[in-house]
Amino acid sequence: MENGELEGFFNAAIDAALVLQTFILAAETAGLGCCPISALRNHAEEVAAVLCLPDKVFPVAGLCVGYPAAAGHVSMRLPLAVTVHRDRYDDAHLGAAVDAYDARRNARYAIPREQQRSPEVFGHAAFYGWSEDKARQATMPEEQSFPAYLRARGFKLD
Repeated sequence: MENGELEGFFNAAIDAALVLQTFILAAETAGLGCCPISALRNHAEEVAAVLCLPDKVFPVAGLCVGYPAAAGHVSMRLPLAVTVHRDRYDDAHLGAAVDAYDARRNARYAIPREQQRSPEVFGHAAFYGWSEDKARQATMPEEQSFPAYLRARGFKLD
């Protein structure tokens, strides 16, 4: 049976994510800093050419690794009440939880005005939290060539 169906892609992507996370944990334990770079997929053709990737092999993310020059910070994550659901999906309190997260995150690290995404399209927001940034990102998706790259390399995503 050919392994180019969605299941093959899905398994490979999850396996790569598990390896990536395990490597990051081990590297950070050894005192290294790490930063995954998902934008690498925006240049899949070029990455594949440099790495001589065969069909049915695709880049998932780049990973910068090194000794930090200065202390960094770990970005706050969404609270478990937003991301973990018991027995069934329930988003009844999602809006309030995301608003509270935005406020906590902004108190720790406010996104500078010059880092607001696409101000030429959306303008500058007086309060620019995580949810505003993600909403803008979702309405203006990045490079759309990755699905075409996958199909050209033998993946059938139907």
